[in-house]
Amino acid sequence: MKPQTPPTACVTERRQWLQSAVAMAACLAAPAWAQGRGGASGRLVVPFAPGGGNDVLARQLSHGLAESFGYNMIVENKPGAGGNLGTEMVVRASAQSETYLLGHTGTVSINPALYKGLKFNAATDLQPVAMFASSALLLVVPSTSPIRSVSELVKALRDKGEAMNYASSGSGSGGHLAGEMLVYMLGAKATHVPYKGTAPSLNDVAGGMVDFSFSVIPAAQALVKSGKLRALAVTSLERHAQLPDVPTVAESGVPALSKFESTLTYGVLAPKGTAPDTVKKLAQDILQVAAQPAFQSKLGVEGAVPLLGDAAAYAQKIQQETSKWAAVIKASGASV
Repeated sequence: MKPQTPPTACVTERRQWLQSAVAMAACLAAPAWAQGRGGASGRLVVPFAPGGGNDVLARQLSHGLAESFGYNMIVENKPGAGGNLGTEMVVRASAQSETYLLGHTGTVSINPALYKGLKFNAATDLQPVAMFASSALLLVVPSTSPIRSVSELVKALRDKGEAMNYASSGSGSGGHLAGEMLVYMLGAKATHVPYKGTAPSLNDVAGGMVDFSFSVIPAAQALVKSGKLRALAVTSLERHAQLPDVPTVAESGVPALSKFESTLTYGVLAPKGTAPDTVKKLAQDILQVAAQPAFQSKLGVEGAVPLLGDAAAYAQKIQQETSKWAAVIKASGASV
């Protein structure tokens, strides 16, 4: 006669089987990268062409995530419309698609006010994950210019008005808006001269055809070192580590500019509805990578510095920048 299995043993075995089944189902339902991420992949959309600063930072972050966590974050460039095409691509992506945006202040906080007729608002239609870096601009004049300080530039702007001109890499660029902020805060005027890129704009400043420019640091710094440009100030509130002898605009002694700050914040954003646990874990991984000295030294090559913050801190930063730039754009009438 076959021995009987005690009822309690049957219950125990059934409970263990159910627990195992539930655990397996949870693993299957969770995103692959949340299970250890070995061999798993996501997509990081860069809304600009390959080779620029945004692209370089995205690839450095992707490399760090792969090296530290085995998570293959594939970088995909989607340029066009000042970053709006790539941004909208992520806005429209599924919350389960593991598609993310390499965002910065221009695409997230400036474009909603600068571009008319957009069918989305990156500041509200995307979900911040984490911020990891910030970059300032360098205010430069020709090396032959009589202007040797921000205060002297301010005097020239107030004396000459629209006869003073400034170059940028294009309408809607960081350099364009920094110039608009300068004259807005001073209550002055100047003429904006947009170029198709940083190199031609700086070449004309160096040649004395344009009075001044706000430029990305690596390109401008090279011409400062060669003696073709003179650096007046950086646009962050603190001095830049690579330019310790260059004051900030806020340090100029001009009362109207005591709070001047024009920087770009870099971070990662996700489609609305992305699971909170997914956002939290990815933020932890991004911040761990961004805290590594090797990663931070690579930021420096691009003229950027670490600015670490989780989803809540990044959301607050986006809100502050959106309000600030909307006021500048409205007052100046800047458009593209």
